[in-house]
Amino acid sequence: MAEPFIKLTDLRKSFGPKHVLNGINLSVEKGRSLVVIGGSGTGKSVMLKCILGILEPDSGAIEVGGLNAVDLKGTARDEYLHRFGMLFQGGALFDSLSVWENVAFGLIQGRGMARGKAREVAMEKLGLVGLTADVGALYPAELSGGMQKRVGLARAIAADPEIIFFDEPTTGLDPIMADVINNLIVDCVHRLGATTISITHDMASARKIGDDIAMIYKGEIIWQGAAKMVDRSGSAYVDQFIHGKADGPIKMDVRRG
Repeated sequence: MAEPFIKLTDLRKSFGPKHVLNGINLSVEKGRSLVVIGGSGTGKSVMLKCILGILEPDSGAIEVGGLNAVDLKGTARDEYLHRFGMLFQGGALFDSLSVWENVAFGLIQGRGMARGKAREVAMEKLGLVGLTADVGALYPAELSGGMQKRVGLARAIAADPEIIFFDEPTTGLDPIMADVINNLIVDCVHRLGATTISITHDMASARKIGDDIAMIYKGEIIWQGAAKMVDRSGSAYVDQFIHGKADGPIKMDVRRG
């Protein structure tokens, strides 16, 4: 097995009395696409925020390409974050900026690229996600949900990052548009040779974009393996989740009466 490119070891994070991450152990090989599945409130987003340094873990290790990513400060932290691209849940586009300015935002604000050059890059990336040049002049409010996701993807790949995170990339989309987005993600990731982590509830998306799948439950990784093995995981928790069964070891808090 290849040396992990991203490695989390016994990662823990609590908010007051609420323990969200309870010793996460997770690894991703370079150039692989890992999808983390799990229900709401299981710690998926908190895990990503810890890797990005948005949240500081209480304990544990985060290594990226052999670099200890915990407690980075100043220039070292900036250089670390430049390695990442992110497709946010819901797109998270700036309403007051045009589409091309949204795509180029990190290039201009984060890397000091001249607006003219940044616009050229933005238009190129919009083309890669299937959007025509005229879309660049529009504003997010003028776009459908699927088009907003495409713009978000274009922004995520604008700087040709070596690592990309996808946060619920198909949420709120109809099944056909969701599959379009999945195909675009696969195409863009392969073109860049990026290492990716995606979090999703959508098993169709997980199967399409993931080389590997891991399941998080109550702040712990309870299974990780090749995507093609998820139906033969041997885990009752994984089986219940991927088939959407109400009955099983995962109990939902449902008020009756």
